[in-house]
Amino acid sequence: MELTVGAILEGKVKTITNFGAFVTLPEGKTGLVHISEVANAYVSDIHQHLSEGQDVKVMVIGLENGKVNLSIKRLEARPQPTSAPRANTAPARPVRTAVPTPPPAPKSADQLFEEKLKAFMTESDSKISGIRAEHRTKSRRR
Repeated sequence: MELTVGAILEGKVKTITNFGAFVTLPEGKTGLVHISEVANAYVSDIHQHLSEGQDVKVMVIGLENGKVNLSIKRLEARPQPTSAPRANTAPARPVRTAVPTPPPAPKSADQLFEEKLKAFMTESDSKISGIRAEHRTKSRRR
């Protein structure tokens, strides 16, 4: 049987690695399901989705230099957005009231000082971080 891109096959998970799973295909061929092709959601630990010896349905997504690239997620239904806009309906507009909001109270001298001090500290921390990073880079060059 000749493998072609787009073919859907049954296989068995042979080995699991950090980057994916090797699947034994019909006629003794082996292909790789990369970790990004296991599920539609982010996969941090492939062992939560697959186990060795598990039967899986896979799609051939690539044939390069004798290597077979496979996908499981392309056979799964994509999750639908939960709050899709409805056709022929206008979005709801917020109700506005005629009551004006009062202007903010003037800030005291202590509040102004605290804001200025906070801005100064933030800027100072940023500059120090840049100097430290530059120092680390220079010390590595020696």
